[in-house]
Amino acid sequence: MRSRSLVMTILALALAYFVAFPSAAQGQQPDLDGIKAYLLQQCAKLEENISALKEVADAYYGLSTQYDFDYSALWNQETETVRSLLLQARSSFLSANSAYELMEGIVAGVPALAPFDVDIDAGVPSGEGDGDVVRFDVPLPDGNVLRQPGNFFYLAELTLWGTNPEWTAQGVQPDLDGNGTVDFAEVLPDANVFKGIADAFLQKSRELSVEAKAWRPRESDAFTALVVMIPTMDEYFQAWKESRYVSGAQAVSPQFVATSRLQDIADILHGLQVVYTHIEPLISALDPAQAQQIEHELSALRDFVLQVLSQETAGVKFNPEDADLLGSEAQHRATAIAGQIAQAAAKLGIDIQG
Repeated sequence: MRSRSLVMTILALALAYFVAFPSAAQGQQPDLDGIKAYLLQQCAKLEENISALKEVADAYYGLSTQYDFDYSALWNQETETVRSLLLQARSSFLSANSAYELMEGIVAGVPALAPFDVDIDAGVPSGEGDGDVVRFDVPLPDGNVLRQPGNFFYLAELTLWGTNPEWTAQGVQPDLDGNGTVDFAEVLPDANVFKGIADAFLQKSRELSVEAKAWRPRESDAFTALVVMIPTMDEYFQAWKESRYVSGAQAVSPQFVATSRLQDIADILHGLQVVYTHIEPLISALDPAQAQQIEHELSALRDFVLQVLSQETAGVKFNPEDADLLGSEAQHRATAIAGQIAQAAAKLGIDIQG
């Protein structure tokens, strides 16, 4: 669940605007079915890729049992098979991650769906941090249980990229990419942990699909998602700052090693652009110029993130100070956009859900 303090400030400003400038304008009908169709499309992609991840986990677990979980023997005797499986697993993870980020603005921004964001992408392990704790345990094939261990993308990433040694095989150093050296994040996952996580992740993905199909979107849901999720740039840029992409070996976060957090931000903003496109007719009926301005500024915000991502991909090394400055700029833009959308919602008499 995201912080609501900034949202409450935006709503207060919007209410003041509505009182000062009442309007009886009747907006056109938004395409709420289009928003739901987009959500279901991404849910299907998430489920498809997590299903592929589970298939790899099953195959890897089965192979590991043949060697009595002797991972050195497994790697030495089945090098190419294991390498192929784990590279496939990483690819499925990355595709699943993108599918989820493209719909996170809806899942995390709509109160009825937001608990799934906690379990899938945002929740913290029990006893850690100030965020929402996940609601599930992960039973493992060997009978052990991971108690409220953190969100599923966190679990899968730390296992597949080895940033939690407890969830990886010990005593073996695999050269997964075949370049002749064992680089950072080249590990063999613990087969019990990998399979348990993949099994539970697929179940949760299917539960989200069921809830998404049952969801009946309202205008309030769409406006709430935009007002809540657009002004979260500081949060995401802080995660980027604390990752290896910015902090290198001094990174304090074990997460966000598989892909840059900047790519996640760009995907989230794309999903929010989709939501805005489907409710823009309502705002355009009130003020066509404002509707176009919001669309332009939201697009410019994503372009800003993509430009930084392009520089990073090209080899530019950003430092923590750079991350702070870029995050402040993105947050400034995002707050202004969310404020305009909240004002329009107030004029239309559409509630922003707290």
